[in-house]
Amino acid sequence: MPSKASKTWESPAHKRTVYGVLAIVAVAILFDGYDLVIYGAVLPNLLADPTQIGQLSPAVAGTLGSWAMIGVTIGALSAGAIGDRLGRRRVFLTAIAWFSLGMALTALSTSVLAFGVLRFFTGLGVGIIVATGGAIVAEFAPAGRRNFFNAIAYSGVPAGGVMASLAALALEDAIGWRGLFMIGATPILFLLPAAWFLLPESPKWLVATGRSMRAQELCRKFGLPESQFLTKPVSREAAAKAHVTPSSPTGKSGFAAIFSRVYLPGTLLIGTMSFMGLLSTYGLNTWLPVIMENNGASAAHSMYTLLFLNGGAVVGGLFASMIADRVGAKAVITVTFTLAAISLMILPFTNNVYLTYIPIVIAGVGVL
Repeated sequence: MPSKASKTWESPAHKRTVYGVLAIVAVAILFDGYDLVIYGAVLPNLLADPTQIGQLSPAVAGTLGSWAMIGVTIGALSAGAIGDRLGRRRVFLTAIAWFSLGMALTALSTSVLAFGVLRFFTGLGVGIIVATGGAIVAEFAPAGRRNFFNAIAYSGVPAGGVMASLAALALEDAIGWRGLFMIGATPILFLLPAAWFLLPESPKWLVATGRSMRAQELCRKFGLPESQFLTKPVSREAAAKAHVTPSSPTGKSGFAAIFSRVYLPGTLLIGTMSFMGLLSTYGLNTWLPVIMENNGASAAHSMYTLLFLNGGAVVGGLFASMIADRVGAKAVITVTFTLAAISLMILPFTNNVYLTYIPIVIAGVGVL
């Protein structure tokens, strides 16, 4: 009787390829998380020292944080269309170089305007990474592990937050905020070359664009099962003739499908939850240290709140995804999201610094 592992992996090469893809995407998203959280970690010093990029008020600081998120939004929304045209591998490699360059240039900025423009520029690359990375992992992951593999990849966002918090605690006095931003630019030195060799183009995309022979070559080279990667989507017309279920109940793809009558309720609900989750994630990562300091916490305790927020998201998110692979994602998302909402309501009424860590951890799990 075949073991569970043999059902999951067709060959050792298949396993190596998928884990290589997962590692590349996870590290890219790790640095995305670092990029988005490091701003919150250095914000108290930027607010206190106008000689860095200029005088910052809390309102201007919030606007600067928003510019990065506007870039993320535009990058994420455009990633699918660009990837469908150019291929996910090419887009992903470009995005790694893009956000690395953006972080390096941001570290050299000397004015509020330049800092804001470069945060927007960097956000474009971050958004493309976040959107394209999830699609890549979902495509290459074996059927029974997609929730878990996706959670591993996206735990890079809070793990990057942990890395940013630790780096700020350990290194900010020595290398300053500019050095911390330069750390965020290092993927161009090691991750981009690794992705060039370890990340194959999507065989499904090649098939969809009429390059089936190239797709077969990639499957043989990387040990990918042809039954998973070389199956063409079934159209509604072909499905009617063959008496099989089409790939989409609407017969459409992309935005036309998700905004069709069949998927519209789910699109609105998931979109709203994603919006609230991201608002909570990046809002907390940007402002939590400042809020804690304004309420009497030390600078170290303020940084520790980011550690607990993002550490809880990593550990709790991975555990929740393992349950989701067994019982379904909907129940897990509903429970953790509800607990996060309750925790965020409790947080303003928790006066003890140490007790605040409990709702912060629960919130970190739910919003991810």
